[in-house]
Amino acid sequence: MRGIFISMEGPDGSGKSTQIELLKKYFEDKGTECIITREPGGTRISEAVRAVILNKDYTEMDYMTELLLYASARAQLVSEVILPALEEGKCVISDRFVDSSAVYQGIARGLGVDTVYEINKYATRGRFPDKTFLLDLPAEVGISRKKKQAELDRMEREALDFHERVAAGYREMAERDTERIVRIDATKSVEEIHAAIIEEVEELIK
Repeated sequence: MRGIFISMEGPDGSGKSTQIELLKKYFEDKGTECIITREPGGTRISEAVRAVILNKDYTEMDYMTELLLYASARAQLVSEVILPALEEGKCVISDRFVDSSAVYQGIARGLGVDTVYEINKYATRGRFPDKTFLLDLPAEVGISRKKKQAELDRMEREALDFHERVAAGYREMAERDTERIVRIDATKSVEEIHAAIIEEVEELIK
């Protein structure tokens, strides 16, 4: 049986973690084994790379270095976790995937979306999610939420205009790929967002 690959995208503070857990329970209630991954991270090597990327002291990190580090962490995750799980017919839900790099590094950092996808073609072995959910939230709302939760990492500490470029970039990506990326208003209630996601998922698995 072919596995199902879903990614959850959105600006920082958009509520991805909550929706991922609810979606995992939905699949498990239907008898489908489901694993959750996160980016960057999800494997021993990828988590080590994550620690470098998000270290708030590494303010001098070059944008291309940042992009390549994300791709490296992703390559290990795809090889070690995502592809084997999909081959076993499991559901994989990833907290961020290539679209994050396209937005954060390609658009907000100005490296170019095409550059990001060309590099990540190798990192992902050409495997994209079957469906991507974009939790769309104004940048200032998301960062305000993050500040209440914990100490901010290197990416979260960027200026508001960077996060505004990220939010706008996600909307641009959703317009580029309306077949795969589903844009959902993340200012709605948790229940309303979950219902919108499930409606799309049930169409996907028919």
